[in-house]
This record gives sequence, structure tokens and C-alpha cells, in this order.
Amino acid sequence: MKRLYRSQDNRMISGICGGLGEYFNVDPTIIRLVLVVLSFMTLGTVLLAYLVGTIVIPNEETY
Repeated sequence: MKRLYRSQDNRMISGICGGLGEYFNVDPTIIRLVLVVLSFMTLGTVLLAYLVGTIVIPNEETY
């Protein structure tokens, strides 16, 4: 079963985009670019969702 986590290895700010990239098997750079474009198009609403995701999505556990 796949679970969404904030990435520990592929992290720029909080690991949300890296975690989404690992979950959907997509390059996190593409997700970051889409996030920036959507932030301008929605006047920052996506950034609010990013902050909520930072609080809600747990960190990846490394063993």
C-alpha cells in the first residue's frame, strides 16, 4: 500500500513536492514548477495548501 509522506531525501523546503513525486512516480522538479505556476494563477491559494500539507502530511520514516 502506497502512503504519502514528506520526503527526507528529495527536499527543498519541507519535502512536500519530493513526497508527491515519489508517490506519483514523477520528477519532483515538474511538481515544483507546476506549484509555482499555479501559485501565480491562484494568487497564492496553492501556497496556503502547501502550508497545510506541511502540517498534515507526516515525515518519511527512515530506518
